[in-house]
Amino acid sequence: MLHIHDDLGQESRLQAAFDIARATSAHIRCVQVTMLPDLVAADLYGGAGFAPTIMAELRDIDRKAQTEVEARLAREGVQWDWIQCEGEAVSGILSAARLADLVVATLPRGPRSGMLDPLSIVPDLALSRCGPVLGVPQAATRFAVAGRALVAWDGSQEAGTALRSAVPLLKLADAVLVVTIEEGGKHVLPATDALEYLSRHRIEAELRSWPRQEETVDEALLRVVGDLAIDWIVMGAYGHSRLRETVFGGVTRRLLRDAPVPLLLAH
Repeated sequence: MLHIHDDLGQESRLQAAFDIARATSAHIRCVQVTMLPDLVAADLYGGAGFAPTIMAELRDIDRKAQTEVEARLAREGVQWDWIQCEGEAVSGILSAARLADLVVATLPRGPRSGMLDPLSIVPDLALSRCGPVLGVPQAATRFAVAGRALVAWDGSQEAGTALRSAVPLLKLADAVLVVTIEEGGKHVLPATDALEYLSRHRIEAELRSWPRQEETVDEALLRVVGDLAIDWIVMGAYGHSRLRETVFGGVTRRLLRDAPVPLLLAH
């Protein structure tokens, strides 16, 4: 399932969806949500009175964007269909994602400051338990399905859910690296269990235990991505509560902000 919205992240989302569809013969379900601006939706300054006019203009804008994207889809030679709805972005996407194998959305480059900046919806989608979510960096030019995949393993339920969700794509990777970041005093399910699970799905994987060099887990994980030339990451989302990660920081929060490669997330 592909989030359609005319923003600066749409090209990277389209490329990721095309790469996956071609590699797996997948069908792309495009979901476009026409959203009422926040000021109007909240009726600030009497904005709700203008809602019908504004929505008519937004529908017209989205129809034009739909025509352009549909022409692009036709040229790419992939299977697709289109769902149009109105309301809030996350709820609209979730309503269409009940039977989606994967939801593709954008990891914004920074805080949203304009209408063309992508929406930061990956955290809410991941926490909704709608299934795995592929967060694509705004600047990404492709999704290297047959590249080097990193499974970030800490033995948590979230990590296990992400690993199970990623099996169809991991089967296509040239290399699968199960990486654990050394954390003193933390008891985790042995990473060898992850290797055994993958082997039952005929996926050969290599185990790496990565030492921390006076750095946080998220810093060590980002260093792994660079040092091992990783193309995409599989990881559990929000092993701690989202509030705790917001206040104290955390691996999920840092990777959502700074990951240089696509993240396949599950909670």
